[in-house]
Amino acid sequence: MDFTPIFYLLATIVILLTGMDKGGFARGMGTMAVPALALLVDPRVAAAIMLPILCCMDLVTLRVFRGQWDLQIVKVIIPAAAGGIALGTLSFRYLSADHIRFIIGTFSIYVAVQQLPNSALVNNDYVPSPSKLAGRIWGAASGFSSFIAHAGGPPLSIYLLPLRLDKTIVVGTSALFFAIVNALKLIPYALLGQLHFENLKVSLILLPVAPIGVLLGVFLHRRISNHIFYFMSYVMLGLIGIKLILESLI
Repeated sequence: MDFTPIFYLLATIVILLTGMDKGGFARGMGTMAVPALALLVDPRVAAAIMLPILCCMDLVTLRVFRGQWDLQIVKVIIPAAAGGIALGTLSFRYLSADHIRFIIGTFSIYVAVQQLPNSALVNNDYVPSPSKLAGRIWGAASGFSSFIAHAGGPPLSIYLLPLRLDKTIVVGTSALFFAIVNALKLIPYALLGQLHFENLKVSLILLPVAPIGVLLGVFLHRRISNHIFYFMSYVMLGLIGIKLILESLI
């Protein structure tokens, strides 16, 4: 596959935004990575290129947010996520590029519509206790969507955000969760032949951008409100979802 300068420019922007998401700013931007790159390359190639980069980001976020996570929540959602990864692995061979575009597009629109009202949670005095059943359901959904398109953040957010944890605990818990999930994904990705030399070469070229994005996200997480950025990012995600669905049907 020929990777054009436009691809590298788009990938650089996407990785910066994904890193900012990992660093705790504009949560949900990472979901745009594979849908955005899928505008130029096969979604499976986009996902394979992003995985080593995400693993690098995970190491940085674990360092920054070490110890700032809720282990009780992680213990519930990790086994469920492993089941979701297994389901994604088994279904991988049966999903064409258009199937994946349609799934990602539909998922993107759903997430965009579902997540936009989340700012209302800050005015809600009721704080529910963590539900193990809900944790397993959304943990499995996160593992599956993370395997298919590195889009595990929104299902996890659907579970974590209503708990109204401290924002840094949310980011730290997500960091630990995805560090484990992405490490687990390396095994099936390798077995499915996705981590071949050409994809890894592109990952290596783009890798230096990863820590820059994370550290920028950490900087903004500690200093700037991101409500407006939330709104803009999900509008963009919804538009990309519509475009991918149209491409899959034409």
